[in-house]
Amino acid sequence: MTISNSVTKASSSSASARLIAMICFAMLAFAANSLLCRLALKHTNIDAASFSVVRLASGALVLWLICALRRSSSTIKGSWKGAAALFVYVFAFSFAYRHLETGTGALLLFGAVQLSMVLYGVFKGERMHTLAVVGFVLAIVGLVSLLLPGAAAPDPVSALTMLLSGVAWGIYSLLGKTVADPLTTTTGNFLRSIPLVLMASVPFLSALRWDPQGILYAVLSGALASGVGYAVWYVAVRYLAAFQAATVQLSVPILASLAGIVFLGESLSVRMVLASIAVLGGVALVLGGKHGRATGS
Repeated sequence: MTISNSVTKASSSSASARLIAMICFAMLAFAANSLLCRLALKHTNIDAASFSVVRLASGALVLWLICALRRSSSTIKGSWKGAAALFVYVFAFSFAYRHLETGTGALLLFGAVQLSMVLYGVFKGERMHTLAVVGFVLAIVGLVSLLLPGAAAPDPVSALTMLLSGVAWGIYSLLGKTVADPLTTTTGNFLRSIPLVLMASVPFLSALRWDPQGILYAVLSGALASGVGYAVWYVAVRYLAAFQAATVQLSVPILASLAGIVFLGESLSVRMVLASIAVLGGVALVLGGKHGRATGS
């Protein structure tokens, strides 16, 4: 009996470690997406529509190749609901960041994500215990303290567009909680999103600019940070409550800001350090806190 319990505990510990590793990888991929999009739209001549098309197309191609190499007989899954949510997130994200500061955009995006996912979780009967509530509040306070004081008043149209992007990403994450095969589902969603993004780009044909460096950033964003990153996230999100999945994503603006310090030479302030500790510490408390569900949910 003792040996059996030890094996069970070891197996549980290994599963927890794998889940944490997947969450960390996904959050780093999301942060890389923000950095690559920022680099492309702010420092190259590529336009938002072209960036979106290349991002989704390259993500679809890489995921399809992974599926083909893994299981040649595998059936590509996904849904039009998932594809629509993915398309809206990517397209709105690209256009919103043309006129938003990085910090303001991140706050609007992930604020909308956590709000939509937590509200859904509460609606479905999820309850946060004291430790998780403390962590959730701490994470939000840290994020707001980092982003709001230095943020200029955002352009209202761009702000609404980024909020739409955040809600779409929240929906996409929630849809991932029920999938049986994350890789084939993500692949199917990406493939289905291509005709959607192409149709949406038609009104912007006269403004399309295929900047080589911008295309490179879009390919990296689509193939690695989006395609592979989202597939991993679809695996991890099935084991998280909605409020947990929402809160861990609050770490992405912090990680993206740190990447900006390393790759773009941005300065490191005491406020940045304190906010990072608050947000990442809060996320750790949320992940460590137990949650309950209402009967029948």
